Amino acid sequence: MEENMWIIELESALLDDCNVNDIYTICQGKPLPEALRPDVWQVCLDVRHKSDQMSLFNEIYDLPFQSQLREDCKRYVERMGNDEEDQVSVVSDLESIMTFYCKNRNLQYEPDNGWIELLLPLFALKLNRSDTFNLFESIRDTYIPKGCKPKGNVFHVFRLLLLYHDPELCTLLDTKKITPDLYSLTWFQSLFASCSSLSVIIAMWDLYFQNADPFMVFFLALIILINGREQIMSMKNSSKEDIIKFLSNMPCALEVDDVPDFCSLSQYYALKTPTSFKTDYLKALYGKQNDSPRSQEESNKVSQALCLPVSVYELVENSAMELPVDAVRFFLVDCRPAEQYNAGHLSTAFHLDCNLMLQEPVAFATAVQGLLTAQKQAIEVNSNAGGEHLCFMGSGRVEEDQYTHMVVASFLQKNTHYVSLLTGGYASIHDYFGDHMADCLEDHSAGKCLVCQQHNIKQSKASAAQRSAATTPSSTDLFSKFSAAMKSKSAEVKGKLLDIIVNPSSNNAAPSGAMAPNGSQCLANQERHVSAKERNGKRYRNVAPVFSIDDENEDNFDGAAQDAPTAAVGGASNEIVNLTQYFKTAEIIKAFKCQEVHINGYMYDSHLIITPTHLVVLRELGRGQAQIMVRRPLASIVKITAKKRHRDLITFKYGFPDGDGLLITDMDRFLIPNATEATAQVSKHIMKVLDSAK
Repeated sequence: MEENMWIIELESALLDDCNVNDIYTICQGKPLPEALRPDVWQVCLDVRHKSDQMSLFNEIYDLPFQSQLREDCKRYVERMGNDEEDQVSVVSDLESIMTFYCKNRNLQYEPDNGWIELLLPLFALKLNRSDTFNLFESIRDTYIPKGCKPKGNVFHVFRLLLLYHDPELCTLLDTKKITPDLYSLTWFQSLFASCSSLSVIIAMWDLYFQNADPFMVFFLALIILINGREQIMSMKNSSKEDIIKFLSNMPCALEVDDVPDFCSLSQYYALKTPTSFKTDYLKALYGKQNDSPRSQEESNKVSQALCLPVSVYELVENSAMELPVDAVRFFLVDCRPAEQYNAGHLSTAFHLDCNLMLQEPVAFATAVQGLLTAQKQAIEVNSNAGGEHLCFMGSGRVEEDQYTHMVVASFLQKNTHYVSLLTGGYASIHDYFGDHMADCLEDHSAGKCLVCQQHNIKQSKASAAQRSAATTPSSTDLFSKFSAAMKSKSAEVKGKLLDIIVNPSSNNAAPSGAMAPNGSQCLANQERHVSAKERNGKRYRNVAPVFSIDDENEDNFDGAAQDAPTAAVGGASNEIVNLTQYFKTAEIIKAFKCQEVHINGYMYDSHLIITPTHLVVLRELGRGQAQIMVRRPLASIVKITAKKRHRDLITFKYGFPDGDGLLITDMDRFLIPNATEATAQVSKHIMKVLDSAK
């Protein structure tokens, strides 16, 4: 009886309007009872309360490709081997759903595009047409990568992942000119439904939808290749066609009993991959697609990438903290010329002068051996500066980075595992630390640092432009605007305050760290203005990091925070609440699913709650429970910022006016999928609080 208690708990949760996190906590990877599967999938795919969209279908089958669609529906259903009566019913529903989907989304059906294979397993749930359609639509929107077509970015990204974990296997396939789309296109199009039995697909999707990770398909595909590695390597003398055929059919060998280990291995490899893999490619693969120049530029970056990129945020925070054994730990290799390295570098970086590769090959080979020895020693002593994962860093300038790329290529040619490249090079680190770079970098010399010189040139040009502009200068400094707004209580200035929080570019060009008028972020290096009093949290090289978030159990901060008014401090709470009951409270105005991001890069599944007076953070503990981490007064929020390269990474800063400026006492950071709406809602209710304080 005790073994089946989880089923009773699951039934109870389904009756109590649960969410995907409740399902994951209760099921813990167990096979779902057949009777509960339809409800569980609808909860996991967030369609349980969705309207009947099929009621809008006019039952007119007049698409230009209708005959092709009808024939394909019949062909796929006949393969299932059901009796004739069932086949007629399934074909009818299948064609209706496909036709309405094409009309509703203004899409064109193409043979073998994976839609029918993706839809057919859903008929096993025996739901009505409307619920089946909603599930299909949600799976397509949430889990099928955009641009999933031959030579698409999906397969460039997958190749980078394979190159990171198994460069030798990747090299073999590259040598044979076997690109991933030639064997894995149907895997990604249908989440393996096109090449696995129905029982395997049902078992796999049970776990897939509970994990709610759109990138899981990449790691499942990776595991298929790694598990068959020995056989693939033994085929190096086989023809290209034979290898492609073998690769394409590999998922067919999966059995139901293999699925739990299959999914567990994929999660293990996900943990051994830099988080930048997901954050950098999330928008390109799962965001809204368009033909804008910016979108095309991002697409080109993906296809032209030499190896897996790592963001500066992940690199710095990773180096600054103690990490679990299984976590990704970087060994940073600074490939800039010696004079640039000597003008400023991270203390954790190993210097490998890229110029040596061409100028002094023998010295370069010796330096590489020294690098590998230093890496091994750093790992043995469990140093924060040492890890299996090699992250190479250039200058961020084309002149030197072409040589950095040659160094990286030389390591890849030797089939070195876990090779990555820092996005933006040293310039991105320089910008990341902003005004505090002198404290966080070794031997930094502003007079010799190329990045500083470039900034000085830009500032000189900007000053000259300002002098020749209108006679009445207007400040775009967010702190100045905010300070002026906080001092005034007039409705007019409060209106401007809202513009500053959400749309600081309304009167002038958007300043660094500002949010654009349409709610999207045009944010660059917004953390540079942090004062010395803002430095809280764990330190990087004994200096407080620019991005500073409290450790989860800390209630007190440095002197600046302790001297601040109580209203500006929202220390952590030990209060444990039931999530379902908490969400029913009348005080909640809006709740946003998010991840709380700590300085060490760890992320905790959380909920950002807006009440009439406070911003509340609930961290999920599992089994339907959560801990109230902080309860911040809305009036204490003085700045909302986001990272330029991670627009869903939002930082809330808390403080109060201090003379002509602001005193920042604390901050929180979150990864919010719906960041635009969340920041707009918070801003809106800040204004309400300020208005009520008149």
